[in-house]
Amino acid sequence: MNFVDMLLFGIYPYIASVIFFVGSALRYDREQFTWKAQSSQILDKNFFRIASVFFHVGIIMIFLGHFGGLVIPYEVWDFFGVTLAQKQLIALGVGGFFGVMCFIGLTMLVYRRLFNPRVRASSSVMDTLILLLIYWQLILGLITIPVSTGHMDGYVMKDLMSWSRHLLTFRPAEAVSFLADMHWIYKAHVFWGVTLFVLFPFSRLVHIWSVPVKYFGRSHQIVRRRY
Repeated sequence: MNFVDMLLFGIYPYIASVIFFVGSALRYDREQFTWKAQSSQILDKNFFRIASVFFHVGIIMIFLGHFGGLVIPYEVWDFFGVTLAQKQLIALGVGGFFGVMCFIGLTMLVYRRLFNPRVRASSSVMDTLILLLIYWQLILGLITIPVSTGHMDGYVMKDLMSWSRHLLTFRPAEAVSFLADMHWIYKAHVFWGVTLFVLFPFSRLVHIWSVPVKYFGRSHQIVRRRY
């Protein structure tokens, strides 16, 4: 273990977590008017719907996959008879599919944000920065797929799961040891993923907290009566 690894993968995630939760709470408390997705659909609707659907479906499934892969203990997978090798194969297949879907949608959104004059004029620096950072992080994630095919036993994935588990149980020194000798592409993917949590409270991503879950269970609204 060296100092850089300890700083980036043992200390930085805790700093990012504090900024993520405290920053989100402060923004909601003090700047509720800015708590929105700030959709630019009204400015340009060309291909926006398909780009948005591809991006959101892809990114949600990728998030759920990362949660299942990093947070759920591998003993749970073992209990259901899923080996590490099988888990990695599933991750590569499902993750690759939704990763490509997300990439197509996000490429369209990035192009629109950068080269559509009306959309670009209405975008803040943070809007563009966070979109490009997600794009970069997605590309890094897709690059890990061919790298992962060189070790299909699943033990690199187990090391990533162990890193996450030890961080969540406040054992950073032990957590870092699982990443120390890992391929640089995985380290880069982890670092920029953590950085997204740092920028989260200062961007439009805060609208994720406001997912309209109650919408699915609300009573029907009568707009007009039929006679």
